[in-house]
Amino acid sequence: MSAHRVTPSNRESLFDENEIIVSKTDGKGRITYANDVFSRVSQYSVGELLGAPHSIVRHPDMPRCVFKLLWDTIEAKREIFAYVLNMAKSGDSYWVFAHVTPTCNAQGEIIGYHSNRRKPDRGQIAKVAPLYRNLLEIEQRTPDRKQGMLQAFEHLISDLRRQDISYDEFVFSI
Repeated sequence: MSAHRVTPSNRESLFDENEIIVSKTDGKGRITYANDVFSRVSQYSVGELLGAPHSIVRHPDMPRCVFKLLWDTIEAKREIFAYVLNMAKSGDSYWVFAHVTPTCNAQGEIIGYHSNRRKPDRGQIAKVAPLYRNLLEIEQRTPDRKQGMLQAFEHLISDLRRQDISYDEFVFSI
């Protein structure tokens, strides 16, 4: 698959609140299944999605520390719910409320991941977007991308501790 550099368009890729975006990946995060809604909203054909890293829809305004939290959680064999800003092939953006779970084999080893995504309402986006902008600013303060991501991650975790809530409680309070 050739690299396709996408620039944000400041337009929204729309989908209905009753639709569910579904994908499955292998253990490395490469897409093994994409439903028609995922293909339509992401503006990639199913053929383009299959075998591609799930990060193909990563929006540059999405803080990397949220993905660290997501990966840390699912690699620990736990489910996670998260708000995620994605980007379609055209550069159009779309917010999702994702439920991601690990898929394990009979021996209990993770062999892949499954994600169902719904459209969050505007009020939820309005509450999470400022937090994500702040985390992204923290990430971008240092030229070392990994260090910036770790600083933003620590900020997020510290903020949750100050509020005496877990990430799950935070997500469901929005």
